[in-house]
Amino acid sequence: MKVTEKDVAYVADLSNLELGEDERARMVRDLNSILGHVDTLNELDTADVPPMAQVSDRYGVDESKQGSERFAYSSREDVLEGLRKSFTPDVALANSPDADNTFFKVPKVIER
Repeated sequence: MKVTEKDVAYVADLSNLELGEDERARMVRDLNSILGHVDTLNELDTADVPPMAQVSDRYGVDESKQGSERFAYSSREDVLEGLRKSFTPDVALANSPDADNTFFKVPKVIER
């Protein structure tokens, strides 16, 4: 599947992005290059490659551990490090051009 300039213009419009003519051309070239690379990868025979839970491994992990035990290092308890005070809502909203007592008010961007 080739990406056309019409496709890029459509997605840019949905994203509310203003792209210049050379930016659209560069985007078409880059996206088609990425899709070409994916097509090249799809030509590889991966039938005998087992699925992987992680793409990297940690050095020094006990080789006898299997499955989720092997990757237990990747989760940790939530701890507050370098405890610091947060802004109060009044301070956070002080310089806002439009706010009520709790939230920032921003313009609706779903419809134009």
